[in-house]
Amino acid sequence: MNDKIVMPVWTIGLFIVVMNTTMFNVSIPSIIQDLGITADLGSWVISSYSIGYALSTVIYSRLSDVLPIRKLLTVGLLVLGSSSVFGLFARDFNALLMARILQSAGAGAMAGLGLVLASRYIPIERRGSAIAMISAGSAMAFGLGPIVGGLISEYLGWNGLFAVTCLVLVILPILVRLLPKENATAFRFDILGALLTIVNATTLLLAVTQLSVPWLIASCLSLLVHTWHLKRANNTFINPELLGNPAYRKLVTIGFCILVLNLGNLFLMPLVLAKVFDQSAMMIGLTIAPGAILSAFLTRFVGRWIDRYGNLRFMFIGHCILSFVMIAFYLTLGASPLVILLGYLCFSPAFSATIASLNNETSRILPKSLIGSGMGLMQLIQFFGGSISVAICGILLEIQKNTSLPYSFKHVYGLLFLIGLISLGMMLWYKLTAPVAASYGDK
Repeated sequence: MNDKIVMPVWTIGLFIVVMNTTMFNVSIPSIIQDLGITADLGSWVISSYSIGYALSTVIYSRLSDVLPIRKLLTVGLLVLGSSSVFGLFARDFNALLMARILQSAGAGAMAGLGLVLASRYIPIERRGSAIAMISAGSAMAFGLGPIVGGLISEYLGWNGLFAVTCLVLVILPILVRLLPKENATAFRFDILGALLTIVNATTLLLAVTQLSVPWLIASCLSLLVHTWHLKRANNTFINPELLGNPAYRKLVTIGFCILVLNLGNLFLMPLVLAKVFDQSAMMIGLTIAPGAILSAFLTRFVGRWIDRYGNLRFMFIGHCILSFVMIAFYLTLGASPLVILLGYLCFSPAFSATIASLNNETSRILPKSLIGSGMGLMQLIQFFGGSISVAICGILLEIQKNTSLPYSFKHVYGLLFLIGLISLGMMLWYKLTAPVAASYGDK
């Protein structure tokens, strides 16, 4: 495989897929107003896509252990493209939510299979640069999504956002031609395990977002059933060997926290700019875009630095910057839109470097037999963290109706700062046990 051609093309496709999240972020105020829904209900436009994206990511990644990546990618992008066409004609909240869920069922192919492709076919001495490129594509989409979404929403309405993801149908034949040919192997897919994974994630998300005791009980029961299934079945959807690896568990926790910070921040920034500073959707995009552009510019350097100096150094630096931005927003959020512009100029490159280092470190400690399931589960946990974050941020804003807008946003950013400190502590703990993780990766 010629990774110098394949990875840039793949990154373009991933850019389109990930931008599908942030385009809707900036349009949430318009969607809430047009459809007459509350902020916590509006957050489901984002969180439903994120959780479906996460679940489909782990499914595609797990299937890549036994099925060709080309076939899985074809199915995923066809589902994404056709559901985007459906979304163009959505006129109420139920239709919009259905379109987003269907989109997420196909979108996971790009994120999960991209990391599997890089981990399986690119030598470790160049892998950091490849994964950094993928991460930068995501960071660029996270940042440029608002300006693209703002422009489209301004002139075509939020339905026009679905037209962008139709472009994956153009990328598909190019990637199918470039990807290496693989042979399918005989296997027995753990359908029950996959269903239990979906039930685990969905019921837990509903329990948190709805503050529901019945859903919490359902989530606990589904986890108990899944645990029983893991102990008695062979070749399960979630590989128990992954859960038994302490180094992997620490990295998964870090990934969860980092996505909590990123998607929580990306959900809050447009709302702050719209409600506190009365900015239009286009101005919101212009405020957030410079951070994404800077992140993309630094990609080539960050990838090389990761390959040269190691993952842990950049994970530490990134964590420090992310935590600093969160506390800066907490202290100075209502002062000026420039606070958000400058903050995201620091936040976006730091997130890109941190997530690239994290994914590269994860691929380093996993044996080849666990690359597909391990990277897929990592993606699932990361995007589940993002879904939880967006939903909880929406709830926290909704219950602070009697608090002035700047202070209600500050309180949420204070919570995100604490999450950043927890992630930093977990990263330092992992660093102390890194020699053990390295010996595992040599197997």
